Amino acid sequence: MLEIDALTWGVTIGLVVLLLAVDLVLAAVRPHKVGFGEATAWSVFYILVAVGFGVWMWMAHGNQYGTEYFAGYIVEKSLSVDNLFVFVIIMTTFAVQEEHQHKVLTFGIVLALIMRAIFIFLGATLLSLFSFMFLLFGLLLIFTAVQLFRHRDEDPDVENNAVVRGARRFIPISADYDGGKLFTKENGKRIGTPLLIVLVAIGGVDLLFALDSIPAVFGVTEEPFIVFTANAFALLGLRALFFLVKGLLDRLIYLSTGLALILAFIGVKLILHWLHVDISESVPEIATPVSLGVILGVLTIVTVASLVKTRNDKTVKAKAGSLRASKRPADEQR
Repeated sequence: MLEIDALTWGVTIGLVVLLLAVDLVLAAVRPHKVGFGEATAWSVFYILVAVGFGVWMWMAHGNQYGTEYFAGYIVEKSLSVDNLFVFVIIMTTFAVQEEHQHKVLTFGIVLALIMRAIFIFLGATLLSLFSFMFLLFGLLLIFTAVQLFRHRDEDPDVENNAVVRGARRFIPISADYDGGKLFTKENGKRIGTPLLIVLVAIGGVDLLFALDSIPAVFGVTEEPFIVFTANAFALLGLRALFFLVKGLLDRLIYLSTGLALILAFIGVKLILHWLHVDISESVPEIATPVSLGVILGVLTIVTVASLVKTRNDKTVKAKAGSLRASKRPADEQR
């Protein structure tokens, strides 16, 4: 059992909040188009912070927890790339101007961290009280993997999202972004701008990804501290990664397939763990180094295969994947 004192928790949360505050200040004080050089610098910075934390974890708490952290970080980082696909779809659907994309992404990351912190607390509590939750989490991940694989060549239907439809029904929305404000006035009435709907859509997406990513990382480690830090450091680099690789996302045509395989693998790992604990110790478990190797292997294969395929066929474009069939015809999607 990993023992983390209150001071370490406090310092870690303080570091995450500080990095978030920097992002918020940059987004609010200096809205601008983020160039390739700036995005590269921030991406490298966040990766170095995450790796540095992992090295500290390894040295302070041993190779087992260090390996669990890096495995969890890689799982969350790979799932966050799928987040980027959906963010791109939302930005495109609502024609978000580039100078406001920074603000939207920062909001999305803050909301994602809050939601995941809540789900981490609930997940850790449920797992400590009921060991059969490993079985339920495993089945949830396998179901998610099957759905993602079935709809791997589709994009989420943002306009028909229930949360977005509900927001439009209750809040009048203007046609103009009005300088990136959330609310504006038309004919003396206070109404929302399209940016408000964008943030609502981002929030709905964050909720769905939290429901999937938390069981996934608990399949790698049962330690709440590692689950939190793996999520936090993976999400903190998401804003910069968006601007760095958004032109490359269309080429990752097999990413949804790879993520489906990873989720299914972790689901099986969770079920085996439940069988080992509750049914018979003779049931084998999948070791964390093996999990790390499988995850890295799948990501490497799907990335290389995607780049080779799109290099030879410029007409194919990647899809984010969806957990249900879209209501719109395929030719109307991105």
